[in-house]
Amino acid sequence: MVLIVFSDTVIPVEISPGRGAGKVPASSARQRELEQELQRAHEEVQAGHEEMQTTQEELKSMNEELQSTNEELQSTNEELTTSKEEMQSLNEELQTVNAELQAKLDELSGTNNDMKNLLNSTDIATVFLDNDLRVRQFTPQAKTIIKFIASDVGRPITDLASDLLYPELVTDAQEVLRTLVFSERSIATHDGRWFTVRVMPYRTTDNRIDGVVITIADITAAKKVEAKLREKNSDLTTHAAEQGLALDRAETQLGQTVGATLRRDSGKPSRRKAAPTTNPAATGPAGKSQS
Repeated sequence: MVLIVFSDTVIPVEISPGRGAGKVPASSARQRELEQELQRAHEEVQAGHEEMQTTQEELKSMNEELQSTNEELQSTNEELTTSKEEMQSLNEELQTVNAELQAKLDELSGTNNDMKNLLNSTDIATVFLDNDLRVRQFTPQAKTIIKFIASDVGRPITDLASDLLYPELVTDAQEVLRTLVFSERSIATHDGRWFTVRVMPYRTTDNRIDGVVITIADITAAKKVEAKLREKNSDLTTHAAEQGLALDRAETQLGQTVGATLRRDSGKPSRRKAAPTTNPAATGPAGKSQS
């Protein structure tokens, strides 16, 4: 940029050396003052020009930086557009996976309901334990035998009160985990009930042992019938023994009566001739009857 300054000035007047050599005209002093002002203005214009050049260079550098920033922003915008497309694709995949998981969840819920109704319909108490014999799950029927509450999940089976007279339960469960052979026992309770306690290994779908399953079936009615049958059998055995003793006494009395009759008859004379016998064992060598 260029600064043009217009100022009034006067034409310098030549002073002859002969006239007033010792005096300086007023116009010459004004000229020098104007020249100084012009010099200062020129310097200020030069400084402003330099400042303008510096500012122009700074603006040029800033413009280059802005252009670089703009290019970076454009690149970032392109990356964000690409990321947006990837996110949209990922969102579609997640929606598909979510739909599959929802279907699996519905299927699992239906299977869980089926298993719950199956266990409830069998009326068999079932307890699931992990490898450390901690309660994993139990059916409502098990609450009538072992004092379960909802917070007992995760507690050792040894910490729970039970009506079963079965102190070997933990030992049998550990033996089943060791040998993978099920255990079955008939166990009584404190109130006179009887249960068949069966301990089996808990197998996962990939055939991995992950604890034990304890099933407790009520056999109180069968035990009562068995006790009645045993009592009846005992009564029948006693009655048969008594009948045998009575029969033995009757045979003894009959033998005594027959012997006494024979002895009495042998002392009297026979009134009729005895018929010949045809028993070869009672016939002598001469063919005569042996008395």
